[in-house]
Order: sequence, then structure tokens, then C-alpha cells
Amino acid sequence: MAHMELKEALDTLKDTRVRITPQRHAILEYLINSMSHPTADDIYKALEGKFPNMSVATVYNNLRVFREVGLVKELTYGDASSRFDFVTTHHYHVICESCGKIVDFHYPGLDEVEHLASHVTGFKISHHRMEIYGTCPDCASKEAH
Repeated sequence: MAHMELKEALDTLKDTRVRITPQRHAILEYLINSMSHPTADDIYKALEGKFPNMSVATVYNNLRVFREVGLVKELTYGDASSRFDFVTTHHYHVICESCGKIVDFHYPGLDEVEHLASHVTGFKISHHRMEIYGTCPDCASKEAH
């Protein structure tokens, strides 16, 4: 599955005439395989051993390119650093208020909300975003002790 997503992402880059460097390939692969919604710094730390010449700025620049071609979403939830999510399907996020962990949550029924909002207000709806906040199981068990 991840192999196909990587191939499709690389094809998207080729179609938009973005050169595929080894760093871009590695950053994309890391994002596709990561379920943790990493920050640019997380990605940099994970790949610096493989690419000692790569800087955090290189990671940011590549994430910006990926965002512009629609491969990643930048998630900003009020804390200092953005997190990045490889775009597969429309989904939502459940966020731990203690440790900041973000978990994907799929609920297709909410697409109807856009149709209702459009119908009631007359707006041409482009998208919606929803976050759910709480305490993850790990933090909840720490708090219980």
C-alpha cells in the first residue's frame, strides 16, 4: 500500500515538473510511512543520518513544495510548530491535550455537513476542518497513577 502511494506521489511530482531528488524521495517516503504527523524537525532528525548535508530549511522547502502540489497538508493546532500529514483521504484528527499526539479519524458522514451548510447559507463551500480534543490512552493511564 505505502509503495503504491509513494509511486503515485512521485508521479504527481513528475507531472508538475518537480525534480525528484534523493532528499525529496526520502521525505515523502517518511511522511507516507509515518502515522505520527511529524513536524519538519522530526523529519529532519529522522533523516539526518542518511543525509548529513540536509538542513531543516531543506525539509521545510520540500514540505512547502509538497503542500503546493497537494501531497501534504500542513496542520496547525495553535502550538508553535506545524505538523505535516500525507494526504490520502479526507479525514479528521483526534488530538491529545497532554502530549500533543495526533491520530487520524475517518468519518465520511460529515461530508453531508458541507451540503447542508451550502443549502442553508447559500455559500459555495470549499472545505471543512474538524479537530477533536481529549486525552490519549497513554496519558490517561499516567494520570490515573
